[in-house]
Amino acid sequence: MENQEEDPNKSRVLKVDSMETWDFYITQASNQVCPIVVHFTAAWCIPSVAMNPFFEELASIYPDVLFLSVDVDDVKEVATKMEVKAMPTFVLMKEGGQVDKLVGANPEEVRKRIDVFVQSFRISVA
Repeated sequence: MENQEEDPNKSRVLKVDSMETWDFYITQASNQVCPIVVHFTAAWCIPSVAMNPFFEELASIYPDVLFLSVDVDDVKEVATKMEVKAMPTFVLMKEGGQVDKLVGANPEEVRKRIDVFVQSFRISVA
């Protein structure tokens, strides 16, 4: 088994830096029938920042899912549109619409919800 070192430049989590970027990623994923998991975060929120490596890990576990990161201070419009009021918030989306939302830094619950979401997505697409 090869020892694959993490390359910080090869993140599977895409950063949303504008409303236009958000719309682009959501449209692309919807057109490709790709599930989306969004981490709404803030640089000043320690629990949010602490979830970043975990979110990266999930992105590598689920390669068929689009993982997005939104800093609520950088892209307030997206946070408002998605009714995000606390960080971290994780939103699961399908075909451009919200399917589930989880507020708080609870890695096991986030993992469980994503796993159930991905399994149900595979069943509905198959």
